Amino acid sequence: MSEPMDVPGSAKQMAIPTSGFFGHPWGLSTLFFTEMWERFSYYGLRPLLVFFMSAALAEGGFNIPRDQATAIVGIYGASVYLASLPGGWIADRLFGLRRAIMVGAVLISCGHISISLSSLAHTKVPFFLGLILVVMGTGLLKPNISAIVGDLYPEGGARRDAGFSIFYMGINIGAFFGQIITGFLGEKFGWHFGFGAAGVGMLIGLATFSLLAKKTLGSLGLEPTRHPDSSVQARQLRTGKTILGAGVSLLILVIVLGATGVLPLNAQAIGQNMTYVLVGVAVVYFGYLFIAGGLTTDEKKRVGVIAILFVFAAIFWSAFEQAPTSLNLFARDFTNRMVAGFEIPATWFQSVNSLFIFMLAPFFAVLWVGMARRGRELSSPAKFALGLFFAGLGFVIMIFAAKEVVVGGGLLKVSPWWLVGSYFFQTLGELCLSPVGLSSMTKLSPRKYVGQMMGIWFLASSVGNLIGGLVGGHVDPKKLDQMPTLFIVTAGSLFVAAALLAAMTPFIKRFLTPKLT
Repeated sequence: MSEPMDVPGSAKQMAIPTSGFFGHPWGLSTLFFTEMWERFSYYGLRPLLVFFMSAALAEGGFNIPRDQATAIVGIYGASVYLASLPGGWIADRLFGLRRAIMVGAVLISCGHISISLSSLAHTKVPFFLGLILVVMGTGLLKPNISAIVGDLYPEGGARRDAGFSIFYMGINIGAFFGQIITGFLGEKFGWHFGFGAAGVGMLIGLATFSLLAKKTLGSLGLEPTRHPDSSVQARQLRTGKTILGAGVSLLILVIVLGATGVLPLNAQAIGQNMTYVLVGVAVVYFGYLFIAGGLTTDEKKRVGVIAILFVFAAIFWSAFEQAPTSLNLFARDFTNRMVAGFEIPATWFQSVNSLFIFMLAPFFAVLWVGMARRGRELSSPAKFALGLFFAGLGFVIMIFAAKEVVVGGGLLKVSPWWLVGSYFFQTLGELCLSPVGLSSMTKLSPRKYVGQMMGIWFLASSVGNLIGGLVGGHVDPKKLDQMPTLFIVTAGSLFVAAALLAAMTPFIKRFLTPKLT
């Protein structure tokens, strides 16, 4: 396959200031604050979902069984990240990165408005329509805003890792305040107040990007990749529009059939089948790149490393993304939340991870750069292995907490410090893996597939969200014996994965050129 004539975000196009935001390009500030508000809306909404759906009708909820509600949350989270793959493709081939971000922000805003209205009207159709709009919008925004962050650093190296760590700090500032504000409003005053606050956050993010992008990003991400042959480009454009139109039409049909009851939907069954679909998508996509992607030998090696990192990232997120389901329910049902006569909203525990990231991300940014200067920089696979190990420690803590609950027959509520300690170690793991993974995707991806590779990275998160939702129903006052087993299996899987990747790391480093640092 021929290389595109014009590569968005190439060094020759960067007629923008290259420093100024904590020593990084000013464009990072625009992306930082846009993503901060988008994450405010996403994470502000997410922990409320399982509580809202499972709440009794008299409490303003839908009275959906707990295992179905957690599965829906998992499917929603999985779909958000799965949508990053076509979102990256649409940006690469049709919209360009910047336009994809704008369209995505508009769709997310409309989705939050629809969800908020559903909680007022007590009807499911606008609720699920809103979730789908958020999924579509996030699929357009999330991978492409991260791709532009990578384009700010054409020189690569440890400075790009530091830039992604700062960007990641912005994500978690938004997530922290989103969960604090929407959780308090939703649990204490009404679901629609929490959902509405999340929507306001996305509108602020949309305004931020609209006002600042042109000034701080120059021409980065304005144009999609184009084939040098205009006739081929026109044919690809027509094909892309046809596929996009067919996909949207199919989605609308499923919504209508599901809402009218013509198509019966079982969230647990759908979630289980989606597991096979997601794995199949990854296998087919990597197979396509190797066979028909037009890659050089060096590019195939780098894509091979991406495939390896994808597998271990999926294992990590399968544990980590139990936060909005099993750990969220554990906070509500089995944790002592009374402090000086005030009952802490259960959703606030979701913000602990973001608080730790806010505190520790600058340290990790300095750590990676400092180790590189001393010639002791860890490779990306080594950082991944360390991340898996720390996450395993976090779930070891939950084993002991769950056993206390079981011994007390579910009547004894345990100390909140069990959850805080678990989130601390999970955060250490996340900081070793997630920003490094984002950076690795931009460093290793073939230039013409960078948007799609960011989608592949988020596909790993999609798998994690799905599994986290499917197992969330095991945290239930009626199924106390299942909780320790859940956390034992989770911790054991993480430790095995960490050991396996650590053993593979020397081979990966020898296999690849020095690009993987």
